[in-house]
Amino acid sequence: MGLKCGIIGLPNVGKSTLFNALSNAKAEAANFPFCTIEPNVGVITVPDERLKVLNKLVNPEKIIPAAMEFVDIAGLVKGASKGEGLGNQFLANIREVDAIIHVVRCFDNENIVHVEGVVNPISDKEVIDLELQLKDLDSIEKRIVRIEKLVKSGDEMARKEYENLNAFKKHLESGQNARSLDRDDDATTFLDSLKLLTDKPVIYVANVEEEYVINGNHWSHQLVEFVDKENTEVILICASLESQIAEFEDEEDKNLFLLEYGLAESGLNRLIKTSYRILRLITYFTAGAKEVRAWTVKKGWKAPQAAGVIHTDFEKGFIKAEVIKLLDYERYQTEQGCKEAGKLAIEGKEYIVKDGDIMHFRFNM
Repeated sequence: MGLKCGIIGLPNVGKSTLFNALSNAKAEAANFPFCTIEPNVGVITVPDERLKVLNKLVNPEKIIPAAMEFVDIAGLVKGASKGEGLGNQFLANIREVDAIIHVVRCFDNENIVHVEGVVNPISDKEVIDLELQLKDLDSIEKRIVRIEKLVKSGDEMARKEYENLNAFKKHLESGQNARSLDRDDDATTFLDSLKLLTDKPVIYVANVEEEYVINGNHWSHQLVEFVDKENTEVILICASLESQIAEFEDEEDKNLFLLEYGLAESGLNRLIKTSYRILRLITYFTAGAKEVRAWTVKKGWKAPQAAGVIHTDFEKGFIKAEVIKLLDYERYQTEQGCKEAGKLAIEGKEYIVKDGDIMHFRFNM
């Protein structure tokens, strides 16, 4: 399954600099708003040390890691929900992503103009939140108008949807994001079709200077405190530093560079791990002589669903899954060794896939 994260924020907060560091696609990074008119899409591979382990054990012809898309969406401004600054187009781009990476400026640089004239991460966040909330309110109000006749006719499903829509309308009008309101399965079904912008999982990236990338600064501390009740995460990243990290081709040189700044891993790695966590994603592997490959699935998915990620026919004709745990594979070295040790499990349709499973599917066409 594909994973797409949209990078948003006000102009000149470091979105395109971060995007350029994250992917091979090079967005224009300029000191003025709207330098990115069309969304730039960069496809990156998901780093996973387990692939290196499997590569040594299986020695396949090729290794295929999981992939992840980052979409650099042009900077939003006040009035975007009403079309200001090509706002309608940019908001439509956000609607298509799985998660939002909200870059917030937490650095001071007189050479980079702040669109509001002063660095204020709380105000910046609120500007973006308000525009997304207003767009969601517009979507909900239009939907309410469409179903009112059905409600009056006594349609029970329409009545339930009407009640849920009004609950979310009230929540948004109070200045809160849709993701923070509890809902039942019915509400989830109704809302999924609307693709509400403020219902998407969000990661806040506090873009700080190099010297504050470990412990943050007073601006990033304000942001962390402000979003504490949102049940989300704030990641400290120095976008300019990530650009330097991305230039290293040799893994050892990169690790030495990270060590100089007291970093165990790059901001990219932390961003990917956090994205997987908030979206409740896990990875399973297929391993054979031709290829070792990583596959991304939702946590809690059963074996047939996981098989369907490879091909829909695998899910439709699912018979069984042969499953080996990575630790067992490492211990017994080969698939045959795992079989002889009784460490290859035969699982049926109700098996819930675990992170790191090595799987082989049997199916009927």
